Amino acid sequence: MAEERFVEHDRDGDIHILRIANPPVNTLRTGVRAGLHAGIAAAVKEGARAIVLIGDGRIFSAGAEMTEFNKPRQPPSLPEVFEAIETCKVPVIAAIHGSALGGGLELALACHARVALPTAQVGLPEVKRGFVPGAGGTQRLPRLIGPEAALKIIVTGDPISASEAARLGAINAVVDAPLEASAVAWARAHASESFTLARKREDKIKGADLAAFDAAAAALLKRTRGQESPKGCAAAVRASITHSFEDGLNLERELFQKLVAGEQSFALRHIFFGEREAVRVPGLPEDVQGTPVKNAVVIGGGTMGGGIAMNFANVGIPVTIVETSQEALDKGLARCEANWQRSITSGRMTQAEYDKRRCFLHGSTSLDVVKDADIVIEAIFENMEAKKELFAKLDKLARPGVVLASNTSTLSIDEIASATSRPEWVIGMHFFSPANVMRLLENVRGAKTNNIAIATATEVGKRIAKLPVLVGNCDGFVGNRMTGKRGPQQEKLLLEGALPQDIDRVMEAYGMAMGPCATGDLAGLDIGAAVRKARGTVAPIADALVALGRYGQKTSKGWYMYDEKRTRLVDPEVEAIILDIAEKMQVRRRKIEDSEILERMLLPMVNEGARILEEGVAARAIDIDVIFCNGFGWPAWRGGPMFWADRMGLKNVRDKLAHYAAATQDPNLKPAALIETLAASGGSFATGSAKSAA
Repeated sequence: MAEERFVEHDRDGDIHILRIANPPVNTLRTGVRAGLHAGIAAAVKEGARAIVLIGDGRIFSAGAEMTEFNKPRQPPSLPEVFEAIETCKVPVIAAIHGSALGGGLELALACHARVALPTAQVGLPEVKRGFVPGAGGTQRLPRLIGPEAALKIIVTGDPISASEAARLGAINAVVDAPLEASAVAWARAHASESFTLARKREDKIKGADLAAFDAAAAALLKRTRGQESPKGCAAAVRASITHSFEDGLNLERELFQKLVAGEQSFALRHIFFGEREAVRVPGLPEDVQGTPVKNAVVIGGGTMGGGIAMNFANVGIPVTIVETSQEALDKGLARCEANWQRSITSGRMTQAEYDKRRCFLHGSTSLDVVKDADIVIEAIFENMEAKKELFAKLDKLARPGVVLASNTSTLSIDEIASATSRPEWVIGMHFFSPANVMRLLENVRGAKTNNIAIATATEVGKRIAKLPVLVGNCDGFVGNRMTGKRGPQQEKLLLEGALPQDIDRVMEAYGMAMGPCATGDLAGLDIGAAVRKARGTVAPIADALVALGRYGQKTSKGWYMYDEKRTRLVDPEVEAIILDIAEKMQVRRRKIEDSEILERMLLPMVNEGARILEEGVAARAIDIDVIFCNGFGWPAWRGGPMFWADRMGLKNVRDKLAHYAAATQDPNLKPAALIETLAASGGSFATGSAKSAA
């Protein structure tokens, strides 16, 4: 029976226990819902004094089973389960450990009371999947904690701790482990009390200041430019003030059904499931395990090296930064301390947490510390000879079987590995700046990198809260290689009629946090110029700006000019430079539509992504999308470049590439062979096959 398989029914005297058993995260699939519905009825029939609802395994429940979305829903529905709870003749107490998220928290909110372990977290992250909570979360939570507090939790989708939930009023008690025994004892002690269900509470919403609520909503929505689900969440929570409970539920359901069927939700779920898939390395045997890492060494205490080291200290792994001088080391350690201090000042970290993390961060000016390391990560400046010289030294110092990793963003892992006698233990671990914040970790496999080194880099990445994606070795790997291909089209657009602010406006309207010209100013235009010089390529306009000392924000002038607060300002001098170069190159300028700007900025990346798949540098199209959404500012609600191309249709992509290749004389825009093949067969990147990067 489904209820016997997914919900276990136990008894502790007159207290009945319903245990959700749907590993690994207890999603509320059909069998779970049926088991809960039947279990409640059975417990009442058997004379239960109270019912404790708890999750088996590591969490209470992660919520709805999203694979059941857009499919005929089998009864009972969650609302039907909630009705069984709320009309139950005996109190139902939710006992929360690990996390109660989405529908899992909505299930708990429908109960008469809630208890939780101190380590538990609760939240409604549906907004991050592109829809609103669909089982009463936007109506019950405001009635327990107030509409403004609920608004913040629901619009951001960020979880809160059990103690914070108890302070707000969402949890009745924080109890000690073991949870089941504590929950049963709490239920027995409070079974005779009269509980007011969340749906019947009015004290927190009665007389709520609607103007204050609208102001709070407007402030939160400013941070979610272009997204639909945050607006829907705000509207649904607002209904808890302006509508009856039933009418609010109806509005919430309408918003849920509209949003879950929309393009943004499809994209967000594409990335959500893609992130799970991307960390699984194709072809890596299941029995391969990484080497245990109890001590890490990071070579280089600059911005990147310090940020990398912080990741290890943050999770309690001792890490030593190595620098060439005490002065450089002191600066590196001070930079780490300043980063942590900002977190304390903003309230994201306590002083006690800082003190604990700081104990795991050490420094040295001697490479001898490498002898005790379980993993070594090089983070020095981007110069091949310097890296090879360093790896030759590391080869002599590190123990056999220790992974030697490079944080290079473009250089060949194979050439770096050639400086050692152990190329099979050399791998790229490309962190993104700021390394202590950005989630993406591009792990780069060299030609000889062995499976244990790959497993180690993957496991370490997960352990330090990164999203490790394995890619192959090539110039720029995946992300930098693809973004580099839009540069020629950016120059051509500027020559033909666009201005920097036009390109950035279009890309930011699409959802990018920052347009490519503004991004160049932030990174430094001189860096791009140095890369072009090394590759023997030119960019007439960008090179002209660099020749004038316009390096970007660091010189207060680049594509834009910047005031003392680094505010981005349009500079008429840049337009004059562009017009002058266009005239000298005899380019007739014209008005360029926004749609053309968008296509010419995105299609070169898609085309290169197809070549990356052909070569096996990326194993799957979803890996590319995950890389861009987590490391390159691509909005997750747009799904990534390959998702964008699939939604456009690869026949259309092929035709547009061919058109722009001819119109702009750019050979890079000739449709890749994979695009030609998939377009001819009516296929897509999502279903198309490619070589395995593993």
